[in-house]
Amino acid sequence: MTSSLSFTRRGALGTLAALGAASAFAQQGHSTVRIGYQKSSTLIVVLKTQGTLEQQLAPLGVKPSWHEFTSGLPLLEALNLDNLDFSADVADTVPVFAQAAGAQLTFVAQEAPSPAAQAIVVREDSPIRTVADLKGRKIGFAKAAGVHYLLIAALDKAGLSFKDIEPAYLTPADGRAAFEKGAIDAWVVWDPFLSAAQRQSKLRVLADGTGIASYQRYYLASTKFATARPDVLRVLYAELAKAGRWVKQYPKDAAALLAPVWGIDAATVEQANARRSYAVRPAVAEGLAEQQKIADAFFAEKLLPRKLNALDVPLFQPGAGA
Repeated sequence: MTSSLSFTRRGALGTLAALGAASAFAQQGHSTVRIGYQKSSTLIVVLKTQGTLEQQLAPLGVKPSWHEFTSGLPLLEALNLDNLDFSADVADTVPVFAQAAGAQLTFVAQEAPSPAAQAIVVREDSPIRTVADLKGRKIGFAKAAGVHYLLIAALDKAGLSFKDIEPAYLTPADGRAAFEKGAIDAWVVWDPFLSAAQRQSKLRVLADGTGIASYQRYYLASTKFATARPDVLRVLYAELAKAGRWVKQYPKDAAALLAPVWGIDAATVEQANARRSYAVRPAVAEGLAEQQKIADAFFAEKLLPRKLNALDVPLFQPGAGA
């Protein structure tokens, strides 16, 4: 296990290839907003599928371009390296690592907590009955994702430390494969991957984030882009908030829209969406308190290279200049 996580150009080579023209932002005079997202970035996926942003950004002379990532860490690596302008929601842990790497990122919005949307699971026939039983076990999860902090916090609550387990850093797809063939003893994962596994595999939930990790998700922009195009960010914020209300108000319609995009049946999508708040709100200093706890926990485990003031970040004001 490495002593710290960092954003490197070597780690972003695949991102550069996937994105194509890394300098498009400068060359086109901000006529394109490059948006990075994950499979779990529900609201961005809704906007992308419906073509909403193309319509709303057209009066500003801006078009979105879309770039999918496997998890939040490589997404923010691309944002840090100026290969993206805007990041769809990433779990609360991910910006901490970006901040530790010196990334110039602006918090645009926050989704209200969704603690039950991530969990530690074991196979149904596993002898592991409690989090305390994870001592000495091999556990799969995505590095720097929200589930990474959930695991640390759950272990601490059970009187264990991160050093008491064997971590296996895996993407959600690789994690599920390893979990189902018994290559790992437990798996920590988030929705919609969690709901899909629950409905398709025989497993038990040891713990979700309730009372342990609130699991807030953040939308971020490069500070360079936030300074240059606050008008674009205001549109993004407004449309994300609308999409969040729509998903909660019309769960079956949202599930029907997302199911073919995600390759998951509608019932599973609806279950996953029920556990997410999708309440998009401004990122304000008072709402960032748990970020400091997350930063301190990772620093204590020597997973961050330095101690952070997690509240020392620029915050976008969606109402300013509207």
